[in-house]
Amino acid sequence: MAGSIYGDIFSVSTWGESHGKGLGVVVDGCPAGISLCEDDIQRFLDRRKPGETKYATPRKEGDEVEILSGVFEGRTTGTPISMVVYNKSQKSGDYSEIASYYRPGHADFSFDEKYGFRDYRGGGRSSGRETIGRVAGGAVAMKILGELGIDVYAYVKSIGDIEIDSGRMQRENRERSPLRMPDLDASQRAEDFLCEQMRNHDSAGGVIECVIQGVPAGVGEPVFGKLDAALAHAVMSIGAVKGVEIGEGFQAASMRGSENNDAFCTGKSGKIETATNHAGGILGGISDGSPIILRAAFKPTPSIFSEQRTVNQSGDEINIHIKGRHDPVIVPRAVAVVEAMAALAIVDKLFVGMTARMDKIVQFYRPAGTK
Repeated sequence: MAGSIYGDIFSVSTWGESHGKGLGVVVDGCPAGISLCEDDIQRFLDRRKPGETKYATPRKEGDEVEILSGVFEGRTTGTPISMVVYNKSQKSGDYSEIASYYRPGHADFSFDEKYGFRDYRGGGRSSGRETIGRVAGGAVAMKILGELGIDVYAYVKSIGDIEIDSGRMQRENRERSPLRMPDLDASQRAEDFLCEQMRNHDSAGGVIECVIQGVPAGVGEPVFGKLDAALAHAVMSIGAVKGVEIGEGFQAASMRGSENNDAFCTGKSGKIETATNHAGGILGGISDGSPIILRAAFKPTPSIFSEQRTVNQSGDEINIHIKGRHDPVIVPRAVAVVEAMAALAIVDKLFVGMTARMDKIVQFYRPAGTK
């Protein structure tokens, strides 16, 4: 299978299936000397693991990570970092029935068409558990960004038609909300909405917003390597994402140029800044120093317990009731995944950009005072 590697210089290669022995990632291109231990990775994995609230799948997995290589005496060695999480709560029998038909909203049919074969146990490679490798790799990227003073913060902006009020947002409330919403009033209304969907054997989607602060101006390439394109690619590669926007996004299409343009000004620090941020921190594919703002739209969980129409492998139309353990909404657990993919994209573009200017290369290889 091609397509399991992301990144040009700082890259991750994820592997494993939902009901296989385990899942993991190999991170390549990480500089030596970064403080890193399993606890640094675990705190991110804990935010996406199942079974934490009644709004997540009841599958119980500790998702405990083990670092196999690339770290010695608590620091990265500059060699590939390999990490694994072993599956411990597989119930593959819950999925044996679906081997003969295609679940609506899932990748069953497209996998069969592409490979002529599929792992039907929980979706195999297309399962949401594949994101374990992304989050583990993203945790390493977050350590690098932390060294540079760059902050990546994502949260649930909306579930269904219930959206947070920016005036009531408090960053610390994200961890107090079982739905990862920093507005606790909106979180309670969304919980009531989800309980109704669960009673109706249905599911919901939502939007995750991610704010990246501290990225210096000048990151990204002007043509095919645009920073916004890299972020869109990274976030759109998450299985349930059906749309990504930067800054005003689709709203910009209904604005006038006089409204959408961000005026330049001199900030208090004396540096050039923008007075507004309709562009979401990126102009011409290159960061402008403003906070980068992106949003990802997640579809409703396709595994619902209501009766659905489909066809079997023979093409016969049938009605089905899906079994197994499923999230009524996947958006809260995906917050860590969006952060991970955004961090991976930013780090890779930072590393690529290190060769953009000769004076910077000279500064690196010929320190001050040398001839």
